Amino acid sequence: MADLQIVLASKNVEAQYVEMMVPLYSYGCESKVKKALAHLKGIYSVNVDFSQQKVTVWGICNKYDVLGSIRNKRKEARFWNPEDNVALEESQTTPSSPSSPCPRPRPRSSAKALALIRGRSMSWKVWKKVFVRSYSF
Repeated sequence: MADLQIVLASKNVEAQYVEMMVPLYSYGCESKVKKALAHLKGIYSVNVDFSQQKVTVWGICNKYDVLGSIRNKRKEARFWNPEDNVALEESQTTPSSPSSPCPRPRPRSSAKALALIRGRSMSWKVWKKVFVRSYSF
């Protein structure tokens, strides 16, 4: 993801703060988040506030790339500012065409499917236990 960052090629490039709400369950999550952001180019500092569940990143970076790298570790991560989340959701949603529904899978005969499941799912040890228990009655 570090290669996908977009940085303006002007002389007035300034560092920005990116604030995100990230669910942190333990202090180990804090180090996991810091490690996830350490490989991105242009990041100067990462501040993790465990009590507020807030991660603040300061640097010359694209905020969507930062969020993407965090979402690799924590799927529920989102921007602290709700307006940024709305803009992100609008850019990710694509209109689905109702004229092309998803193809339905062909129904298979249940007897064949059960025979395949029974034959493949049990190992030799399991079969041995089944037969030993069935003869014990």
